Amino acid sequence: MDAIVQLAASNILSPPVLFFILGFAGSIAGSQLTLPEAVAKTLSIYLMLAIGFKGGVALAAEGLTLALVLALVAGACLSALIPLVAFFILQRVSKLPRIDAAAAAAHYGSISIVTFVAASEALRLAGLSFEGYLVAVAAVMETPAILVALYLAHAGRSGSGSASKPGGRQEGLMTEVMLNSSVVVLVGSFVIGFLAGPKGLADIGPFIVDPFKGVLCLFLLDMGAVAGRGIRSGWKHMSPGLVLFGLLMPYVGAVFAMGAGLAIGLSTGGVALLMVLGASASYIAVPAALRLALPEARPSIYLTLSLGITFPMNLTIGIPAYIALAQMAAG
Repeated sequence: MDAIVQLAASNILSPPVLFFILGFAGSIAGSQLTLPEAVAKTLSIYLMLAIGFKGGVALAAEGLTLALVLALVAGACLSALIPLVAFFILQRVSKLPRIDAAAAAAHYGSISIVTFVAASEALRLAGLSFEGYLVAVAAVMETPAILVALYLAHAGRSGSGSASKPGGRQEGLMTEVMLNSSVVVLVGSFVIGFLAGPKGLADIGPFIVDPFKGVLCLFLLDMGAVAGRGIRSGWKHMSPGLVLFGLLMPYVGAVFAMGAGLAIGLSTGGVALLMVLGASASYIAVPAALRLALPEARPSIYLTLSLGITFPMNLTIGIPAYIALAQMAAG
C-alpha cells in the first residue's frame, strides 16, 4: 500500500499530470481555457508519431519474436473480452438501454493512447523498462472492442434492418476504424521506426525525444480542460452506479491484463503497461467509429464515462496503482 501511495504522489506531482489537473480544475471552475482544434490535433499526432516510432526502433533492436506474436494475440483477446465483461456489469448497475450499454462497453475494450504515453513516462521515472512492441499491441486493441460492441448492440434486435446486413454500414465501419488517424499514425510510425532502426532514431532524436515531455504537458493541459467540460455537461446523466462503473471498471480490465501479461512472460514494466492498456478507455477512435455504426448511442453517456471519469482517475491514481500491482505480481 505504501508503494502505491508513493507512486501516486510521484505521478501526481509530475509536470504532465499537474498540467492536466490545471486544465481540469480551470474548466470545472468555468474557465474557457482551450486550444484551437488544429493545434490539439497536431499535438496528438506528434505524440502518437513519437511513441510509435520509438516502439518500432525498440522492436528493430529486439527482432521479431514469439513474444511479440503472443502479446498481439493477448491484446486482441483482451480487447474482445473486456467489453463483454463491461456490458455484463453495466446491465446490472444501471438502467441504460442496450445500445448505450454496448457503446460504453466498447470504450473500455479499446485503449487511450494518451494514457499509454503517460504510463510510459511514469515507468521511465520509476526506472522500469518495457517491451517496445507493446505499441503494436495498443494498435491491435483498437478494433476488436468495436466489433464486439456492435454484436452486443444488435444481438437484441429483431428484423432485417440495414444494421443486420453484412455490407453497407459494417463495411463503412471497418474503413472508419482502420483508417482512423490515430491508428494510421501509430501503426505507420511504428513500421517506419522498425525500418529506420536505431540510426533513424539518432537522426531525428532532437525532434521526437527532446520536445516530447513539453508537448505532452501542453496536450494534457488541453485534455484536462476537455475532461472538465465533459463532467460539467454530462454529469446530469450519471447515476451512482455509472459513476462507480467508470471508477472501478478500469481495475477489472487491469486484472485481466495482468493475468495475460504474466502468462506470456512480459517484464514487470511490460505487465504494468499491458495493465494500463486493459484499464484505459478510448475517447478518440471508438467515438469516431460509433458515430457511424451506432448513431443512436448517446455521447453524453459514453464520453462522460471514458473522458470525464475514467481518464482523470487513470492519470492520477490508476497508473501508479497498476505499476505497484505489477511490481508485486511480477517482482
